[in-house]
Amino acid sequence: MNTLEILDIIKRTESPLMRQLLMVALITNLLDQKGKDAPIVIGGCALSYYTREVYFTADIDLAYADRESLDTVLQDIGFKKQGRYWVNEDLKIAIAVPASVLIEEDSPVEIVELADNLQCRIIGIEDLIIDRLNACKYWKSEIDCEMVELLLKKYTKELDWNYLKKKAVRPENDVLSELSELLRSS
Repeated sequence: MNTLEILDIIKRTESPLMRQLLMVALITNLLDQKGKDAPIVIGGCALSYYTREVYFTADIDLAYADRESLDTVLQDIGFKKQGRYWVNEDLKIAIAVPASVLIEEDSPVEIVELADNLQCRIIGIEDLIIDRLNACKYWKSEIDCEMVELLLKKYTKELDWNYLKKKAVRPENDVLSELSELLRSS
């Protein structure tokens, strides 16, 4: 499938999350053609994926180090830079790149397979939980507290608890007590 065909599929797709994931898959495909690594979906779009659209965000946050290559790909498919966002008015999609990489190179990622060999990478559930726990604790974000609770209930059996607890005790996070409290109240 070529770029124009994928863009047409994105236009015709009703699910906002699927539109976002297809766009990231297209970007991943175009970067791959240039011999570049895949970006990682983080933030609200990742939360939307793991909550199966219980949570919704209007933009896509990516972690990607090679901004120059990403900028070129985005321009090539009709995005224009507007402040910190890349916006495609025709598709009503906005992309931000707030991080250059995940905290650690060996951080787990979820690979989502879409139609016709299209795929995108999403931050691992454990790192997303830590990210949202930080927002809950340090930004006093009630929605993030609720989303962590939902994720813990939904993915209890799939979580790598050792990894999650190891990340929670790190000084830059320091959210183990919040994690423990949420687990007790569940």
